[in-house]
Amino acid sequence: MKTKKTIATLFASMLIIVLFFTATNVSAQTKGDSKMKDCCMMKDGKMMCCKDGKTMPMDKDMTMKNGTKCMTNGECVTKDGKKMIMKEGECMDMDGKMEKCENKIKK
Repeated sequence: MKTKKTIATLFASMLIIVLFFTATNVSAQTKGDSKMKDCCMMKDGKMMCCKDGKTMPMDKDMTMKNGTKCMTNGECVTKDGKKMIMKEGECMDMDGKMEKCENKIKK
């Protein structure tokens, strides 16, 4: 009889610990993803700018921290003169790092 109570208590304690860590992990994941980083991106063939979590059409050229300049036509020119054209689904953060941003684009 004592063994059954001990096992039940141990099982309940373990269940509570697992639920606690699961809830903590979910909370930590959603806090970081709630706001999109500031960037410029190519979406639906148009250059868009994301600032403070709001996405809007890019109405003027932007210069990133590393000197890269992104233009409203999708062309980006690095500080050393290298040119590239932004493709659909690509974005550049304010540091000048280009990456795929499929998970960042809100549809």
